[in-house]
Amino acid sequence: MKKNYRIGLVVPSSNTTMETEIPAMLRWREQIDPELSFTFHSSRMRMKNVTKEELKAMDIESDRCAVELSDARCDVLAYACLVAIMCQGPGYHKESEQRLFNATKQNGAATQIISSAGALVEGIKTLGAKKVAIITPYMKPLTNQVIDYIEASDIQVTDSISLEIPDNLEVGRQDPMRLVDIVKNLDISQADAVVLSACVQMPSLEAIQQVENEIGKPVLSAAVATVYNILKTLNLNPYVPNAGKLLSGDIMSKVSVQEGKT
Repeated sequence: MKKNYRIGLVVPSSNTTMETEIPAMLRWREQIDPELSFTFHSSRMRMKNVTKEELKAMDIESDRCAVELSDARCDVLAYACLVAIMCQGPGYHKESEQRLFNATKQNGAATQIISSAGALVEGIKTLGAKKVAIITPYMKPLTNQVIDYIEASDIQVTDSISLEIPDNLEVGRQDPMRLVDIVKNLDISQADAVVLSACVQMPSLEAIQQVENEIGKPVLSAAVATVYNILKTLNLNPYVPNAGKLLSGDIMSKVSVQEGKT
């Protein structure tokens, strides 16, 4: 008998990638474990341009979205806008996750909350990486805020590339395979891992495994890290084929061994 999990997604209104890449990875997971089934349910927050002002205004709507999704009794909710969290200062993902959890609890349907911002930080640390190089679609001031947020989590950002695309719809139209060439201009010499897309709206899934194979270092994205946290939150093995080191299954085995020693 299949076990069905309902995945709730709190999504910017102009985001077109979160509802593509997250389901794609979990469909791959279903193929290797036919007893699992995932359905996806979204609620949207208004946002068109990736500016600090619009991001802050959008974030206020996340409470409403969490309550709406808790009406559907989702098993986990993922807040799918990394920069909306990171532009509000170091550690804000913890405050946001707790606030949204409280909103679902008050609605009589307490639901576990994860955020792409918190997931990326946790994913980098799970890989054991202390230094990363990143690619973002953001304007440089927003990229700098992302860097500040990551570095406040004791992870050094050794280099970054900002594609400087202010229109969120245009971000979602990017060809993920362009990243195979873009990453060649990223200085990865000092990095332990590479964040190929520090944004759940910028497509990168198709390029993750190829770039990882070519550079010989772990490669992840905000979306990959979000799926890792979704699976872990559901107490499922965080394994998805061809999605990079974090979802290879090897990482969770090592983490479990280390936890057993403590």
